[in-house]
Amino acid sequence: MTESTASYKKRMQLKKSYIDKRIKQANINKSLIVLLTGNGKGKSSSALGMIYRSLAYNMKVGVVKFLKGEQHTKEDEFLIKHKDIKAFFMKTGFTWDTQDTSYDTKKAIETWLEAEKLLQDENIDLVVLDELTYMLNYKYLDKKQVIYAIKNRIKKQHVIITGRAADKSLIDIADTVSEIKDIKHAFRDNIKAQKGIDY
Repeated sequence: MTESTASYKKRMQLKKSYIDKRIKQANINKSLIVLLTGNGKGKSSSALGMIYRSLAYNMKVGVVKFLKGEQHTKEDEFLIKHKDIKAFFMKTGFTWDTQDTSYDTKKAIETWLEAEKLLQDENIDLVVLDELTYMLNYKYLDKKQVIYAIKNRIKKQHVIITGRAADKSLIDIADTVSEIKDIKHAFRDNIKAQKGIDY
């Protein structure tokens, strides 16, 4: 049965009233920690969207990518070349490629030191820590050190963290947590990664 015009209007008025009230109540201005986790595709892509949005506001951005350092993509070329972005990539590929815990740990620590510098850089408004969750799960980085650095960053900085299976310590310090659910993926149907969509 189709909803009447009057009923629909009343329902939308109630909705608007509620939303307007919530917007008015949200009067705290602070830097955010956004955590994007889950097994679904789109965590890093979402972070990239926030990078582009920040750049449109003339904000300065720091990007640290863990795990994907040997996987060259067009967005990486964009990040490296952009004048308002400082980008650092872990100089190793996926852990299942290297199969060397000592080497991966060493490269993770080297990369994390760059992240710590960004978190203390007064000129950086947004720091993206892409695939950081793996570094904690594989114990390549000291969890307490990572949490301390993020919590004690420059006050104005927003931080975006991505990666599957986020540790509870990251969830606890985050202001916004989104879990991206995996329902279906083309790769499982033997469809290769597609230019402009996957890389």
